[in-house]
Amino acid sequence: MKAIEITSYGAPEVLRVAARPDPVAGEGELLIRVAASGVNRPDVLQRMGHYPVPPGASDLPGLEVAGEIVSGDAKALADAGFKVGDRVCALVAGGGYAELCVAPVAQCLPVPKGWSDIEAASLPETFFTVWSNVFERGRLQKGETLLIQGGSSGIGVTAIQIAKALGATVIVTAGSDDKCEACLKLGADHAINYRTSDFVEVAKQLTGGKGVDVVLDMVAGDYVAREVECLAEDGRLVIIAVQGGVKSEINAGLVLRRRLTITGSTLRPRPVAFKGAIAKALREKVWPLLESGAVKPVIHSTYAAAGEPSGAAQAHTLMESNQHIGKIVLTW
Repeated sequence: MKAIEITSYGAPEVLRVAARPDPVAGEGELLIRVAASGVNRPDVLQRMGHYPVPPGASDLPGLEVAGEIVSGDAKALADAGFKVGDRVCALVAGGGYAELCVAPVAQCLPVPKGWSDIEAASLPETFFTVWSNVFERGRLQKGETLLIQGGSSGIGVTAIQIAKALGATVIVTAGSDDKCEACLKLGADHAINYRTSDFVEVAKQLTGGKGVDVVLDMVAGDYVAREVECLAEDGRLVIIAVQGGVKSEINAGLVLRRRLTITGSTLRPRPVAFKGAIAKALREKVWPLLESGAVKPVIHSTYAAAGEPSGAAQAHTLMESNQHIGKIVLTW
């Protein structure tokens, strides 16, 4: 099969098309003929040598795919209601940048009715991440207010739509007026340009001084102290990335007085059973929103994975530019 290898750690140009042996599905797994692969920030970090591959995972980048089931564990397929020939999307721990990809059956979901493989490939990484962190760890409830840092990112556009569909008020930050406008069109109630406004002050104003109930943070660093300031009583801060650095200094007195929770998680190293439970929750609670059109794919760009110059390299260059709104997808 054709695959995209990281030939050495470095710039996007280290991503090259290579030939690899076809993978084989094992117990509890299936093999997907990949039509499209989602591109995510962790792929960039892995390419740069900052995101180690979990033990046993493929060294190839790529955490989400969509395509057709070509083989697999017959019992596991039957138990999950899948069969050879079905179109699925899947969350994987690696190996997604390839024409064939093995995935745990438990981490697969049917392609929503009416959706293309490109659209479906944009789902797993962001939807699993948002559900796990915003709704399970962050316990966002109907009627509460969510602040999303980076509302125009793949994670951001997913969080906006699911939170709104489930009855929350959504405030986002973004780095330009155009990105703020795009977030509002997706359903965000308010958008703050963090380059021209202090999100802490604006969030307090928008909530009548109460503060927000949940913050989804992809920045960390000095943002954490500011996020603590704009949380309401019993508020929850959920950290899912550390683009702004790993060290923070906070006002612990506010944490005590307001009974705040600061938490975080990474998804890639978690066991199949954990990710499978998220998949079940998504299928029950979110997939109907996709099929009804209440939540829609936001695809910014697609690139031919095996094209010349490397489509994967072009995709990574775009992601690092932070000029995209929504998802970037490779096609095979």
